[in-house]
Amino acid sequence: MASKPKTWAEKMASPPAHVERLEKNFGGMPAGALMLISTPQEVAAYLSEHVARGMTITVPELRVALAKAHGAVGSCPLTTSIFLRIASEAAWDEMQAGANADEVTPFWRAVDPKSDLAKKLRCGPEWLAWQRATERT
Repeated sequence: MASKPKTWAEKMASPPAHVERLEKNFGGMPAGALMLISTPQEVAAYLSEHVARGMTITVPELRVALAKAHGAVGSCPLTTSIFLRIASEAAWDEMQAGANADEVTPFWRAVDPKSDLAKKLRCGPEWLAWQRATERT
């Protein structure tokens, strides 16, 4: 019998963040550089604590900020995007259950409505653009 898929909230739980030394060039970082493998919780916490209402951050900026906190050169581009999606979908579930936007991870501040990630999210690019515009007013 197949197991039930994990919820987005369950996917938020993950092993701790860790830093790895790259054996070869990867994600714009040279071989030998220290690269952070973050967590969904860390991505969510950073957005909640450091990206104020009406402000935005790009994924590359988020990667640099997370890496600096761990003494790394950069963060893994693949896992950071995956973790941003997990945090986004978990927050969306909370909103669908009745939470207000100011009570959840403000993922719309990091997910560009024109990005490929925005097209994958259940909220959709239109909602992201609307929420960003709402915060700017």
